[in-house]
Amino acid sequence: MKKTLMKFAALASVLVMMLALTSCGSDDTLLVVTEATFPPFDTIDDDGNIAGFDMDLMNAIAEDQGFKVEYKDIGFDSLIPALEADEADIIAAGMNSLDPERQAKVDFSTPYFDSQLVLVVADSNTTINSVADLKPDMKVAGQIGTTGADEANALEKDGKIAKAVILDKVSDAMLQLQNGDIDAIILDKPVTESYIAKQPGIAKIVGSPIGELESYAFAVQKGNEELLEKINTGLKNMIENGTYDELVAKWF
Repeated sequence: MKKTLMKFAALASVLVMMLALTSCGSDDTLLVVTEATFPPFDTIDDDGNIAGFDMDLMNAIAEDQGFKVEYKDIGFDSLIPALEADEADIIAAGMNSLDPERQAKVDFSTPYFDSQLVLVVADSNTTINSVADLKPDMKVAGQIGTTGADEANALEKDGKIAKAVILDKVSDAMLQLQNGDIDAIILDKPVTESYIAKQPGIAKIVGSPIGELESYAFAVQKGNEELLEKINTGLKNMIENGTYDELVAKWF
């Protein structure tokens, strides 16, 4: 009986050691959350995988800095709460790092891409040529949690449009625009250009850019200086060794 107990104890010790080793290995893989309807930054490829400029750049940074990443697609307005709840390690989602409210909740990396908002209308539209042409009876869409949604809400608050239609996905907004359910969308310029290039004849950009310049950056949990330093160092290396320019040429 005693030998049996000793064998069982030894087996239990081995299992504990194996679990410990497995746990240590998993610590090297960081969870990156994104909102994968924001091409060419974040999208779903033909094989159903999360892909895009952000993913390729983060993969290159991770390899350079010696850590591994896996990706999860969630709603844009859930990205920062996921970091705050310790349910994710990094946000890679074309997120504007100049927003003061976001800066108070997360720490941003060095910016990796600059953009601006644009006004998007149906390709056949001839009456809206700028924000000045929007009317009090019109509906303008924006994606939830983005600065485009903020601008649409501001237009409604100021009485310049009838309603700001806040949607979960860019594709939802484009579909409503195509169906005539909304009159315009306020959206990031590179995302709009990518959509138009892939599906010509549906939408077009009109007028001048809207609002301030935006700077996209990766985000980490507030106070995670070690991970932030790795991302910034890896990004710097990717810019210096030409990888960044190669990815820009690939996706844009």
